[in-house]
Amino acid sequence: MVKTIVITIVVAIAAILGYAATRPDTFRVQRSVIIKAPPEKIFALINDFHQWGSWSPYEKLDPAMKRSFSGAASGKGAMYAWESEGKAGAGSMEISDTSPPSKVAPSKVVIKLDFSKPFEGHNIAEFNVDTQGDSSNVTWAMYGPSPYVAKVMGVFFNMDNMIGKDFEAGLANLKNAAEK
Repeated sequence: MVKTIVITIVVAIAAILGYAATRPDTFRVQRSVIIKAPPEKIFALINDFHQWGSWSPYEKLDPAMKRSFSGAASGKGAMYAWESEGKAGAGSMEISDTSPPSKVAPSKVVIKLDFSKPFEGHNIAEFNVDTQGDSSNVTWAMYGPSPYVAKVMGVFFNMDNMIGKDFEAGLANLKNAAEK
């Protein structure tokens, strides 16, 4: 009886680990919202880390979170680091590319995102703001590598749902801030 239970557990673990190995090597989470505001106003809220407190859902995770800003005041080269003993963990962001709104192309802000707590991760966050008549379509995406440990966690947790809810909340906050 004990032997059967042990064999069943070993087979189940092997099946989970085998299934995890077949999962994609990269991930992408993306959400969009239509905001009734000019792209310039929205771009200014995204392109300056000092403005993120008005809309980012991650800023509200830990009121005691330590924050630091360095590099450029905004745009390419702007850097933001945080450290929290709570849910926010620790990490840093740097705007690596930015293009303001123009008549020929949507605006874009690309951010190098590095997590150090609760686990290490290196991803890219990207915001695109595209004009649609008197409104703007804003897309927030995050993508990067999916190491084996993340693949195993992905068997039990749906990362798209977890992060997607945060993106939806953040985009709703961004909409409220931009439409004022």
